[in-house]
Amino acid sequence: MDVFLQQLVNGLSLGSIYALLALGYTMVYGIIKLINFAHGDIYMIGAFWGYYIINTYHVDFFVALVSAMVVTAILGMVIEFLAYRPLRKAPRITALITAIGVSYFLENGMSLLFGANTRDFPQIITHKTLTFMGIEISNIQVLILCTSIFLMIVLQIIVKKTKMGIAMRAVAIDPDAAELMGINSNHVISFTFGLGSALAGAAGVLIGLYYNSIDPMMGMVPGIKAFVAAVVGGIGSIPGAAIGGFVIGTLETLIQAVGLSAYKDAAVYIVLILILIVLPTGLLGKSAKEKV
Repeated sequence: MDVFLQQLVNGLSLGSIYALLALGYTMVYGIIKLINFAHGDIYMIGAFWGYYIINTYHVDFFVALVSAMVVTAILGMVIEFLAYRPLRKAPRITALITAIGVSYFLENGMSLLFGANTRDFPQIITHKTLTFMGIEISNIQVLILCTSIFLMIVLQIIVKKTKMGIAMRAVAIDPDAAELMGINSNHVISFTFGLGSALAGAAGVLIGLYYNSIDPMMGMVPGIKAFVAAVVGGIGSIPGAAIGGFVIGTLETLIQAVGLSAYKDAAVYIVLILILIVLPTGLLGKSAKEKV
């Protein structure tokens, strides 16, 4: 039981990172029905920005976190404006291919500019281990989990309690009707990209602190797993994306705990297949009827 609880704590820490990434996927899909496969690379940019600003200006963790969120939010809005907005009326496959192209551009651009070598992320927080009922919990894990939950709560407040959140929900339901009510859909979509990208940037700094290493290709696999988490939770559902992230993170950690580390990725994709067969709309997704 102690081993199970220990791995559960580890899984929740990792799952919170996937949850932050999955929220970006699900918000963008909910607004414009686009799977933004460049989202994982924005997470990588956030990690590199945290690495740069800590090493250059010797700031503390929270300054690095907030500045990474600001930088990635701006990057997300720029990508939306330059790459996705001109294709708003194009077939979905065109936007999907563009998203993959943006992903490769960011990965290879970072490799060209800064090299492909792995870098050690600066450990600006002294690592301490707490023992509770036989379970070892590091202060880094507590920080990651608390920060992630705080950001999820803030996101929920923005979506449910603010005018922009109401506009986001209106555009997601019926963009044409929202335009008739005076809502600028371009502003709403840009804000959504910025908000999702900010969460990805925060996840990048947190994962750098957790694993102590970053590289230009670090966003590829976590980005795909976060997409799986969004689908498992119900693509388009914010609470579902959070739950899916925790489920995938916990599953991956438990698979490693039983000595099957080589199959942890396969287990995630098997869960995806099962969910699509049993619950095509995910755990909290809602089926929508389309008019013929």
